[in-house]
Amino acid sequence: MLTPKQQELLSFIQTRLEEGGVSPSFEEMKDALDLRSKSGIHRLINALEERGFIRRLPNRARALEVLKLPDAMHRDVAPVIPARPRAAPSAPALPIAANDVIEIPLHGRIAAGVPIEAMEGQTMLSVPAALLGSGDHYALEVSGDSMVEAGILDGDFALIQRTETAREGQIVVALIDEAEATLKYFRREGSRVRLDPANPAYEPQVYDARQVRIQGKLAGLLRRYN
Repeated sequence: MLTPKQQELLSFIQTRLEEGGVSPSFEEMKDALDLRSKSGIHRLINALEERGFIRRLPNRARALEVLKLPDAMHRDVAPVIPARPRAAPSAPALPIAANDVIEIPLHGRIAAGVPIEAMEGQTMLSVPAALLGSGDHYALEVSGDSMVEAGILDGDFALIQRTETAREGQIVVALIDEAEATLKYFRREGSRVRLDPANPAYEPQVYDARQVRIQGKLAGLLRRYN
């Protein structure tokens, strides 16, 4: 069963697809639902996708497909959001990834070397939606050079999908002894966890599995150029 906001967004997407064949941008969806932040739209999109009502078309920005509608929204019922007047016909517009930007929390700095504390903060970071998949995300600023051979440099912003589990070989945020966090490759060695760097100048870090808690896995990177 959908929440009122989920149903409202699904109706808006369906209406826009019927009108012009192109799904609305995050900004348009935010305005239509009268939300303050595009991160709210991102969460609604994720919820609809997880429930099988929509899907994102791969390798295309602003590309959503409605797979099904709840009984209350079959097209013999008026959509929740009335259709907007259509503009005069023009050449089809190509979706642009940069149009869809959402804000995710920036939770301080994380070590790509010796573990340091990942500080919680209230700062938000604007991120192209095309860099993020489903799920809840946050960002951390990378400190150190132990992951350079994985293309992760000092000062980069690591985009992290929240999760408490990881597969062998994934790059994860690992919280050690509930105090310090680091960004490393995740490996298991029996009852122990090995956190591998991507720089031969650094040694792997080995811990009892009870010392390590996964806080997320790497979903993407943002880099600043000065």
